[in-house]
Amino acid sequence: MSLSLSAPVLPDLRQTQIVEWLTTISDHPTLTATLRPASADASFRRYFRIDAATGGTLIVTDAPPQEDVRPFIEIGALFGNIGLSVPTVLAQDVERGFLLLSDLGSTTYLQQLGSEGSSEGSSVDSAHKLYMEAIDALVLLQTKSQPDVLAEYDRAFLLRELQIFPEWYLGKHLKATLSDQQSADLNKVFDAILANNLAQPQVFTHRDYHSRNLMVLPDGNPGVLDFQGALYGPISYDIVSLLRDVYIQWDEAQVLDWMIRYWERAKRAGLPVAPDIDTFYRDFEYMGLQRHLKILGLFARLNHRDGKEAYLNDIPVVLDYVRKTALRYRELIPLVRLLDKLEDKTVQVGYTF
Repeated sequence: MSLSLSAPVLPDLRQTQIVEWLTTISDHPTLTATLRPASADASFRRYFRIDAATGGTLIVTDAPPQEDVRPFIEIGALFGNIGLSVPTVLAQDVERGFLLLSDLGSTTYLQQLGSEGSSEGSSVDSAHKLYMEAIDALVLLQTKSQPDVLAEYDRAFLLRELQIFPEWYLGKHLKATLSDQQSADLNKVFDAILANNLAQPQVFTHRDYHSRNLMVLPDGNPGVLDFQGALYGPISYDIVSLLRDVYIQWDEAQVLDWMIRYWERAKRAGLPVAPDIDTFYRDFEYMGLQRHLKILGLFARLNHRDGKEAYLNDIPVVLDYVRKTALRYRELIPLVRLLDKLEDKTVQVGYTF
């Protein structure tokens, strides 16, 4: 969820219902005539900003029936109690999917670091403070983790996500039909990825901890959004989501620097990260590959099923991550060969492990 101003939304039934609902909230009166779009995201949720009668602004969430708001409410309370800066739920209509929230502002990390979606024009020095604050918040979240609080990010869930890649990116986007051998090779790559992912210690996992979901605040950075899909999962997931962000890409040397700083802080906090940095880097890479293959499928689906073609602009960065990671590990090379064949490219093999 990115709370940046977008184009006006034409009045509709749900918007009318929202206005009527807001008039019933006496504890937090609002100026309903000021309701305007704040953002939309990759789901079917919409967000509006509205002026509070007492000053300042608030956020209204419009989540249609298929977008249950209860996980947002419950996980938001959990993360808030841990000490993360998350929106406060001021009023709710769970049945209709309406929420009135405190406003964490309109400046995402991505907007602060460079609206073009790259690190160009963005000083690494200015970025460093933001990233270290995001890392500290992540370590705090992970140190408060407990089993049996959030649903487990298990093998079935991770595999379902990976299967979005052949269905939507290879099948629908590249219009490819895999041979039996290609399917078998891809499944072996999936098995290798999942074996690593499932061997990692588990912690509370936001699952979208990146520059579009982190807000720049006057203090208490970062403001954390879009946490309703949080699970109990692999410890490297959120740090790779943050540092190998699909919307803003940093030089690998900078990524390594921030990754090592996270690893050092995690160890000092008593978190069960791998005891040596080489092993943790491998965990980081394999977790990132699982995430980025899923994202390739998701971005293709957002375009072909939902008509959100803007996400296609982010595919080259994701492919770059996938290729560079897979080329570094022998058991992942079949993935690069498959992509090269389907995209008519020539593989350049250079193993690291």
